[in-house]
Amino acid sequence: MNLAGLSNAVPGTSPLHEERLDSVHRQIRDSGARRVLDLGCGSGALLVRLINDPQFEYLVGLESSGVGLAVARNMFADSLSSGRLKLVAGSYAEPHPALTGFDMAAMVETIEHVKPNDLSRVEHAVFGQMRPHRLIMTTPNREYNPLLGLAPGEFREADHKFEWDRQKFMHWSRGVAARNGYAVRFAGIGETDPELGAPTQTATFSLLKQ
Repeated sequence: MNLAGLSNAVPGTSPLHEERLDSVHRQIRDSGARRVLDLGCGSGALLVRLINDPQFEYLVGLESSGVGLAVARNMFADSLSSGRLKLVAGSYAEPHPALTGFDMAAMVETIEHVKPNDLSRVEHAVFGQMRPHRLIMTTPNREYNPLLGLAPGEFREADHKFEWDRQKFMHWSRGVAARNGYAVRFAGIGETDPELGAPTQTATFSLLKQ
């Protein structure tokens, strides 16, 4: 079953999110990855793109929301039966021994939904135990929020537990990389303001040779 064009039917998409998903898909494809792990896959907006790309041999989506998983399971029924895609109920703050050693992992607009006190658990589970060879993470750039019409201190979504500025995101990411044997580089997605940066900031982690 070809799922092309269904990304616009996935709840919660917007023009910026579509651009974000396209960028992440392109970066995953360009990495040469065959086995990809989508951490916090929601209802499957990124997986829609990946499942239609023959480069990817095995895809796993991990999601803690039962509602999101139900939408994804309905949309990907044929792919699930073929064994090329697996959907797993659970949190990426918990260990998942079966989800280790993937070529690439993605965390798209999900880290900001984690309570700050749980970030160390996420680090241990994702970077210490799952240890994908590469991981791309996207998160809002708080500095850009005024250009989106948001008031000081207002988050882009009500469920966000925090939104980092670029300095804090780089500080956290560099610490995670150093503690777990990764290199990390930073970029942005969306129209970039010369002073405030891009609306979406990204960190790409690459596992150093052991």
